[in-house]
Amino acid sequence: MEQLRPEKRNLSADLLAGLTFAVVNVPQSMAHALMATINPVQGIYTLIFAVPVGAVFTSSVFMNVSTTSALSVAVGSSLVGYSGDQKIQALASLVLMVGVVELILGLLKLGSMIRFVPNSVMTGFINGVAVLIILGQVSDLTGTNSAYTNKVAKTLDVLLHPELINWASVAVGLLTILIILGLSRTKLRKIAAIVGLVTATLVVTIFQLNTVVQVNDVTTLTGSLPHLVMPSLQLLVKMIIPAISLAIIGLIQGAGVSQSFPNPDGKFPDVSRDFLGQGTANIASGLFQGIPAGGSMSGTSLNITSGAKTRWTNIFAGVFVALILLFFSRFVGFIPMPALAGLVLLAGVQSLQIPSAITVYQTGPISAVAMGLTFVSTLFIPLQYAVLTGVAFSILLYVFQASNQVKVIQVVPVPEGLPEEEPAPAQLPSDQATILLVYGSIFFAAAQTIEDSLPALDNTRHAVVILSLRGHTEIASTFINVLSRYSASLQERESKLMLAGIDKDVYELLRRTGLLAQIGEENVFLAQKQLAGSVNQALKAARTWLGQPTGGAIIQLKTE
Repeated sequence: MEQLRPEKRNLSADLLAGLTFAVVNVPQSMAHALMATINPVQGIYTLIFAVPVGAVFTSSVFMNVSTTSALSVAVGSSLVGYSGDQKIQALASLVLMVGVVELILGLLKLGSMIRFVPNSVMTGFINGVAVLIILGQVSDLTGTNSAYTNKVAKTLDVLLHPELINWASVAVGLLTILIILGLSRTKLRKIAAIVGLVTATLVVTIFQLNTVVQVNDVTTLTGSLPHLVMPSLQLLVKMIIPAISLAIIGLIQGAGVSQSFPNPDGKFPDVSRDFLGQGTANIASGLFQGIPAGGSMSGTSLNITSGAKTRWTNIFAGVFVALILLFFSRFVGFIPMPALAGLVLLAGVQSLQIPSAITVYQTGPISAVAMGLTFVSTLFIPLQYAVLTGVAFSILLYVFQASNQVKVIQVVPVPEGLPEEEPAPAQLPSDQATILLVYGSIFFAAAQTIEDSLPALDNTRHAVVILSLRGHTEIASTFINVLSRYSASLQERESKLMLAGIDKDVYELLRRTGLLAQIGEENVFLAQKQLAGSVNQALKAARTWLGQPTGGAIIQLKTE
C-alpha cells in the first residue's frame, strides 16, 4: 500500500470531495439506519468509523466503505425480536461478527469466492432488496403503523386502510421526492438530497405541521461521539449465521466496486485485501454502535465525481461527519421522517435492475428460475436466509448445468487431413479402434451422464475404446467406478479400454485405486506436449493389438 500521508498537491481536492460526501451522506446514513430499524444517529456513527478505517486497509484507493441499502435491510431482518438495550448488544455483536468473517476471508485470500455467486441470483436478490426498500418506507411516508412485520403485508395493510393515512406526511414526502428529482438534472444534483431535506424541514416548521413526525420524535441526538460498546459473547454465537449472510452481501457489493473503479496506476484492486479492509471497518463500526458497512458504489462514485485523488478523501469524510454530528446535530433533529422516507424510496427505485432482470429472463429458464426464487425468497423470508438460499441454489444450479453439459463424441481420423467429430456410436463396432473424447466436467454428478453416453457393448467382440481425458486433471471416485465397470465389460467381450492424455496426478490416482492394474499399464498413455501425441500412441498400440496395419490415418493437427 502506498505511504499513508496526504500529498499537498491533492490536499484541497481530497478535502472538498470528503466534505461533499459528508454533507450528502449524513442524511443518507440516517435513512439507512431507519431501514435497519435502529436509531438514525447510528448510521452517522458508521460513517465516522467505517469510512476512514476502510480507507486505510483496502487495496482500492477510491472504495468508500459505508452504509448501504442492502446491508441495512438485512440488518433489520436479523434484529427482529430484539428491543431496548438487548437490541444495541445484538447489533454490536452482529456487526463485529460480520467484520470478523470478512477479515478471515481477506486473510485467507478468498476473494475468488465471489465468482461462485451467479449473476441470476444476484439480480434477483438486488431487485428483491430494492422492492423491500421501497415498501419499507410506506409507514414513515404515510405516518401509519401496521401490526404486520413483513413489508409486503404491511404495505397491503396500509393500502386497505386509507383512512389512517396522514396526508400531511404524504405531502412532505412527495415534496422531497419532487425536489430531488428536479435538481438531479441540474448542476445542483450533488446537493439535491440536502436541498430536498432542508426544504421539507422548513415547510414543516413554517406551516407548523405538528402531525408530521420529525427525527427528534424518534431519537435523541446528543451531539456527542458514541461510546465503546462491548458485544455479548452469547449473542456473538447467535449472530454467526446472519453475519455470514451479511458478509456475503457486503463482499459482493465491494467486489463490484473493486472491479468498477481501478486505482490511479490503472490496475484493479486486490479483491481479497478489500475484504480485509471491509472487515476492519466493520469491527470498528461494531465497537462504536455503528451498523454494517460495505463497499458503496454510490459513495465511491460521488467521491470520484467530486474530485477525489487519493484514499485521504474517505479519511477526511469521516472527520467531517464527526464535526457535523458535534456541531450541527440540533438542526438534523428537525428533519421530517417522511422526507427521509422519500429519500430512501428514491434510493430503492434507483437500485432496481430491470434491464438486468430482462436479460437474465431471456438467457434461459434455469437462470430465470434462479432469479425468481431468489427474488421471492428475499421478499418473504429473513434476508440472512434469503442470501444463503440464493447461494445454495446457485451451487445446485452449477452442479445441474455442469452435469447436463457433458457429452461424449467420437473422433474419426481422416487420411491427409484434420480429424472429424461425430456423435459417439450407439453400439461399439467390433474389430476396430474407436476414439472417444469427453467434453465438459467429469465430476461425480456428470459421471452417470458419461456412462449412459458410452457405446453399448451388446454384440461387440475384439474392439478397442480409446478414451481421451486430456485436460481433466482431477477425477472423482464416481468416475473411477464408471471406468472400472466399462473396462470390465470390454474385457468380458475380448476387448479393451485405453486411456490417453492422462495427467501425472491422475495416473497416480489410477495406480492407488487399482484401476491402472485392471486396465493395464500398457493401455494408459500420459499426456504429451503435442496435443494429439498420446492419442496417436494409443491408436498405434490398438491397431497392433487388433492385428491391423499401424500406418493408417492418424490424428493430425494441421494439413500439409
